[in-house]
Amino acid sequence: MESALPVAGFLYWVGAGTVAYVALRISYSLFTALRVWGLSHEAGVGPRLGEWAGSSQPAEAETQSMSHRSDAIQLPWGQTSGQGLGNQGVHTQPMEMMLHLKQAIEKHMGQLATRHQQQDLVPEEERPYQATGEQEALLGNLMYQLVNLLQSGATGGPGLQPSCPSLDVKGDARGGQWQWAQSSRQPAQPGYQLNDPEATFFSQHLSSRGIDISASYQASFRDYKMYQGDKYHEDKNTLGFINLGLSENKLCLDLMTERLSQSDMNVIEDVLLQYPDWSGQPFLREEVARFLTCYCKVPAQLDPENVVVLNGCSSVFSTLAMVLCDAGEAFLTPTPFYGGFVFSSGLYSKVELIAVHLDSESTDANPCPFQLTVDKLERALLEATLAGKKVRGLILINPQNPLGDVYSRDLLEECLEFAKRYNLHVIIDEIYMLSVFDESITFHSVLSMESLPDPNRTHVIWGTSKDFSISGFRFGVLYTYNKEVASAVSSFGYLHSISGIAQYKLCRLLQDREWIDTVYLPTYRSRLQKAHRYITKKLKAWGIPFLNRGSGLYIWINLQVYLDPCTFEEELLLHHRFLDNKLMLSRGKTYTCKEPGWFRLVFADKPLRLKQAMHRFYQVLEEQKQRLRVKQLESTQRE
Repeated sequence: MESALPVAGFLYWVGAGTVAYVALRISYSLFTALRVWGLSHEAGVGPRLGEWAGSSQPAEAETQSMSHRSDAIQLPWGQTSGQGLGNQGVHTQPMEMMLHLKQAIEKHMGQLATRHQQQDLVPEEERPYQATGEQEALLGNLMYQLVNLLQSGATGGPGLQPSCPSLDVKGDARGGQWQWAQSSRQPAQPGYQLNDPEATFFSQHLSSRGIDISASYQASFRDYKMYQGDKYHEDKNTLGFINLGLSENKLCLDLMTERLSQSDMNVIEDVLLQYPDWSGQPFLREEVARFLTCYCKVPAQLDPENVVVLNGCSSVFSTLAMVLCDAGEAFLTPTPFYGGFVFSSGLYSKVELIAVHLDSESTDANPCPFQLTVDKLERALLEATLAGKKVRGLILINPQNPLGDVYSRDLLEECLEFAKRYNLHVIIDEIYMLSVFDESITFHSVLSMESLPDPNRTHVIWGTSKDFSISGFRFGVLYTYNKEVASAVSSFGYLHSISGIAQYKLCRLLQDREWIDTVYLPTYRSRLQKAHRYITKKLKAWGIPFLNRGSGLYIWINLQVYLDPCTFEEELLLHHRFLDNKLMLSRGKTYTCKEPGWFRLVFADKPLRLKQAMHRFYQVLEEQKQRLRVKQLESTQRE
């Protein structure tokens, strides 16, 4: 990494607009590569920073296996358990260095812009030109080697490689025109440029679509994969990752384990071992219809023929997007919103999600933070239409994720009427409908309405992952009055169906209303309330603002005071400091929040693990305060 510092000095020495522009583009790629390296290194993939920089020091001992205990547990960056978790780790150190380099280049480019304006008054033949094609080639080659070295180390093999800026650089230094040319010494290889303008990747084996999917998957689930390889365990791995970023319900695993172990669950019949109806087993769809009729307070019995069962709500959403939209068409969605929709909407259908940004500030026109109104939907639709977008629908999450809002019946009706005016489909995700723990709040399902404004364009998603602590069952439900939509989504059961045995267990679970009403739901909501009180008490004591809602498994917190400057890059650095301390949160950028500094914190976890997680959380914030004090002091001294 030390080689990056001479590169930064070289940029100032050259002082040319073209080279600075090239360097800025490459620095973004290097910044991204370092992010990949830090996370891959944490997962035990690739060499250490010292090895890449040519260090003669051997790498520290690797992480001890989760399946064994030791008096001196090794951390991935060489600490022992006695050294604590608070030291600056592999995630933040190289990222900070690259952030400084990038900021220096941006500042230099600003100075160049001012210089060019001044030079407009000087005859062209008298203007000094310091950049040359050779200097561009040298700078490009130096930074390319850094990018390629770190990227290949992070992936542990060739895989997806950044495209090489060829050594054969053709450019006009006086006019600032430049282009990368294919080197005559390099054989041509098939490649594909991603939508990200800052990075181009090549693969000899994947299609263009495959590269897009692979890149999206790696970007979306990098932290999750790292967590899966090093989970916290009270006995076996006390220094593993505690995940308060993933919305997973761990509060009632004891109740569910006991219920699923009872004798009525252990049935094996021939029909359960054979291919099912792709819409879901008839006995399960019938029970789902009865269950939703009861708990959604539907005026009339729901029709099992309108039920489709797939392996998870994300599968339901992804297939709905596929059958309702053509590639390039769009849905409106209020933001911040569940980030998994971005991955799901692009996996098959390439559907665009157009953000309807909600403001955190309270005003006369916006009395509640992040308040959704139909006026905001109207404006977003108009702007999208003027931009040439074809909007096919509206996505709503109720109760909302990550805000925790529960929409009123009036607001739901207004949104449905808005959609009807413009012939828009409405997809309503109600996966948290039984996770409302504030007794003063009433949840209203759209299925409870006496008359839907446009029933053929209203589609409801629900599942048991959140409310029933069984995300591993991979069970998602679509209820739609539109037979054509139900049939089209059912066809994806060929790829996304659930095992017959799992469907039987789910049917038995949903049938047991007495256990659900007298044992499970009262205990679940009581534990949610207790965990929520614990977290909010801590946040208040530490002076951290948050949205105080009464539903969901999470709380939306404001950490903007810990960012200086308040940018998404600083938000990412804070996110990685949490990772260095073996704590996972979800940052606001993941939810398309337009303001940096917001994080989602999941509290639906066991008390002891939650207590340990909040200890790590507090450690990171205290260290961040100290960094900001030092930074402000240095800034004052410079002034």
